Amino acid sequence: MLIIRNVEPTDIFAVIKLSHETLTEHYSPSLFNYFYETFPQGFLVAEKNNKLIGFIIGIKTVDDSVRILMLGVSQNNRKKKVGTNLIRRFFEIMYENNVRKIYLEVRTNNEIAIKFYKKMGFNIIDVIPMFYQSGEDAYSMSRLL
Repeated sequence: MLIIRNVEPTDIFAVIKLSHETLTEHYSPSLFNYFYETFPQGFLVAEKNNKLIGFIIGIKTVDDSVRILMLGVSQNNRKKKVGTNLIRRFFEIMYENNVRKIYLEVRTNNEIAIKFYKKMGFNIIDVIPMFYQSGEDAYSMSRLL
């Protein structure tokens, strides 16, 4: 059974490990603690059979806006609605916290992610040249709640 819940301090190492397996960019472990400490409502995990299989991290940017920084789902659990369930629960929690705008960035060549985010109601609003460490461009996407 899939459980979507707020992250707990004991989950941080599992999230870091999963981020290294699922994301192209690699981040300092202290950054994950920072996200947890500054906006814990925006840090959710997906768990199945007591194993962490996905996560989403968002931060509040202004009073009614949030930026999704990371969304990762383990390779074996993709195409099983884990990402969909994570982002839908994220939307619910953000709405309860009076957030009305959500932003994110995605690589312009990541067609699977772009299609997913469009399905979740996001629209491309801009191109950000050389956004990633590799020099790749990103689309800025947004959605209203």
